[in-house]
Amino acid sequence: MTAAALTSPAAASRTVTTVRSDAAGELLDLLPATGGLSWVRRGEGLVGWGEAARLEVTGPRALARAAAWWDEYTAALDVDDELGVPGSGPVLFASIAFDPVAGTSVFVVPEVVVGRRDGVGWVTAVGTAPTLPAPHQHDDGPALRLRYADGALDPASWCAAVAAAVQRIDAGELAKVVLARDLLVSADVPLDPRRMLRRLAARFPDCWTFAVDGLLGATPELLLRRTGRQLSARVLAGTAPRGAGAEDERLARALLASAKDRAEHTLAVDSLVQALEPYCAALDAPAEPQLLTLANVRHLATDLLGTQAAGGPASGADLLELVGAVHPTAAVCGTPTPDAAALIRELEGMDRGRYAGPVGWLDASGDGEFGLALRCAELVGDDGARLFAGCGIVAGSDPAAELAETQSKFAAFQAALEG
Repeated sequence: MTAAALTSPAAASRTVTTVRSDAAGELLDLLPATGGLSWVRRGEGLVGWGEAARLEVTGPRALARAAAWWDEYTAALDVDDELGVPGSGPVLFASIAFDPVAGTSVFVVPEVVVGRRDGVGWVTAVGTAPTLPAPHQHDDGPALRLRYADGALDPASWCAAVAAAVQRIDAGELAKVVLARDLLVSADVPLDPRRMLRRLAARFPDCWTFAVDGLLGATPELLLRRTGRQLSARVLAGTAPRGAGAEDERLARALLASAKDRAEHTLAVDSLVQALEPYCAALDAPAEPQLLTLANVRHLATDLLGTQAAGGPASGADLLELVGAVHPTAAVCGTPTPDAAALIRELEGMDRGRYAGPVGWLDASGDGEFGLALRCAELVGDDGARLFAGCGIVAGSDPAAELAETQSKFAAFQAALEG
């Protein structure tokens, strides 16, 4: 296990001030060219920059270590928060490895956070007076010249991996496995993360546009939100492409009626319910999924609502413990989880890093929101990125159709690069 030291131990950095700010404008327009942090949906959420403190951690107790570090850090702060709402006061942005035991998870306390919730805005600063910067003027300039290359597996090899997974499922070894691909891209000029975030937010307003330590994207899947003792999540599994006119409606009806997609969706919902139930006094999971319509695809979606137990051992679980308990769900790993994880390591041919891991934020009160790092890219150097997309493989999955689904999911980020 490794843990980075606090980057700003001076006494001044222990003072945290939050003031209300009613300034208009887009949160993403406030981000600097590098080091920006984001969790924004429909113009509300949080953005931040600078590093008052940072932790990088791996190992069997990675999330427990991070929770203890955050508790220790916030306990020593002198906080003046005139709002007292979720996301005001001290905030920690987090990007957790898909496998927290083997991969490195990153936690960043920004020097400045700007937030907006239900139309109310605020600024939080660590060690300095909170002031709202002027929005950055952005000129995207000409379209980038991009070069794409296969990642760990070329399309034919990845289809072979899918076929192998289907054989294992048919043999009864497991019910579902999520296999992902990566795609490498390089540009003729340095990539501007602000440009990509703005375009993702504009094209996918119902997704959470995130950025933490070079991993950025727009996720439609809310792994877990905690507000007081209220818990909520959005499970997605089962995907169909969009079409034009009447074809679009036909594809939507076919997705709702698809036995294969509904079976995949049920596995994902059940895995989250089973992981969350021990912590809840009440948990509601609708019997029927709804359709979530995005610009490029549709998903089967189920919104879960729960109340964390007020007594017993479960009552003391913090948000990071809850995140660790529910991740990975069948939506990003498979069922049964240990067997699916082993098959991913065998067939996928790559290290996911923080792709498909929890990403989001938490505050000093224990409130926060975590999504799954999907429809995302990891910046590589100044002019490169590694894109990710995955599919749930179940009995009856067709390798060519799954490959096409990854292409549709890649397109979400490619539009932000190319548009």
